[in-house]
Amino acid sequence: MRTSFFLLFIVSLLASRTTMIAQELVNNSEREIVFKSVNVIPMDKEQVIENQTVIVKNGRITALGDAAKVKVSKGALVIDAKGKYLTPGWAEIHAHVPQTDDFEPMKEVLMLYLANGITTIRGMLGHQKHLELRSKINNGSILGPHFYTTGPSFNGQTVKTAERGAEMVREQKAAGYDFLKLHPGLTRETFPAIAKTAKEVGIPFVGHVSFNVGVWRAIDAKYSTIDHLDGFIEALTPGIDTLVEQEAGLFGAWIADRADVSLIPKLIEGLRNNHIRVVPTQALAERWQSPLSAEAFTNAPEMKYMKPEQVKGWANTKNTYNSNPNFSKARAEKLIQIRRKLLYECQKNGVEILLGSDAPQIFNVPGFSIHHEMKYLVDAGLTPYETLRTGTVNVASYLNKPDSGIIKTGNVSDLVLLNGNPLQDINQTRQIEGVMIGTNWLSKAYLEKELKKLEKK
Repeated sequence: MRTSFFLLFIVSLLASRTTMIAQELVNNSEREIVFKSVNVIPMDKEQVIENQTVIVKNGRITALGDAAKVKVSKGALVIDAKGKYLTPGWAEIHAHVPQTDDFEPMKEVLMLYLANGITTIRGMLGHQKHLELRSKINNGSILGPHFYTTGPSFNGQTVKTAERGAEMVREQKAAGYDFLKLHPGLTRETFPAIAKTAKEVGIPFVGHVSFNVGVWRAIDAKYSTIDHLDGFIEALTPGIDTLVEQEAGLFGAWIADRADVSLIPKLIEGLRNNHIRVVPTQALAERWQSPLSAEAFTNAPEMKYMKPEQVKGWANTKNTYNSNPNFSKARAEKLIQIRRKLLYECQKNGVEILLGSDAPQIFNVPGFSIHHEMKYLVDAGLTPYETLRTGTVNVASYLNKPDSGIIKTGNVSDLVLLNGNPLQDINQTRQIEGVMIGTNWLSKAYLEKELKKLEKK
């Protein structure tokens, strides 16, 4: 009787310990982490390599091969990944991180990104504290995706003169920001000064295209990325020079029904010839600017990670947009249709697309919105493989990181373990079993525990 009780106690203790370990971070600088019998989606081409063993140590993939042949060291953490799929981690190239001196809200947002398989982000509205955040992520004192940051906004309020624009460029370059973020309101006097100085000091500029600048001047100035497809609808609209910005609407929403799609090839050629990447943020358009009501989004499961007042604010913004006299269901549908065609033509004709949704933003919850973005890219006509490339291979090329974006020996171990094959169904990107970011393994149990802490309602 005592023996049976003792054995039961030991089994319970081990089960409890196993659960506790599963909910903890595991660092592969201390021990090897092994994905055994996993199906690998390497992303070098459209393929699945079945029944592989992948070993990671010190933030790198150290071995990859047939499960029956790769040797596993004693003491390794072995993850039984039979029937599961391993893919490179994804990027969110239009992310937002709180602008605050407090790291805690930043950490919350970073965890939302990680929990959704995002291992690289580009912050698109900078703050001085973000430079310190980047350093802390790099040295491992804060857990988060690889972080690239823009500086504070260049817009019509912050840049009143060409001289001030040039001065801001030099200030942000000296401060150590990775990119300059351009917002609306720049003029034909201030924008050239910003672009010229940015080239002189060697810092890329990204983001919005101001209405009075226009996409062709943006192309000639060689934006690093144009985000939101900003200025594209306007470039397709005959007589745009006779309109004011308010008549065009956000991203050309009020004039989409006037756009001449026969002009798309010329626009695509200009983007391709000037090596300008596109960050679509299609999720923002298809949710905020669609004919759907706010109620179609407010009860989505991921809204529990946002404060109720923020979700209410998003709903009010959406309702205000839909009640604008210029809004109509037909015009909204036309906007989405043309944006999808633009994305398809970009993909088809060699304009590189980078995965980015814009979050947090109207009904875009950080991390979760990237899965919507991928689904919308597939809806636009990209294959699942092409869509996955936008957040892996394309981003690695853009950021000049040849050791990332593809699963192969020697590359960084930024990985996502999935339950299903996203090459067959892009929605499988949501079925995450765990995330590897550098040296850290975040199991499903760990991610669920951390997400529970972040619920706001």
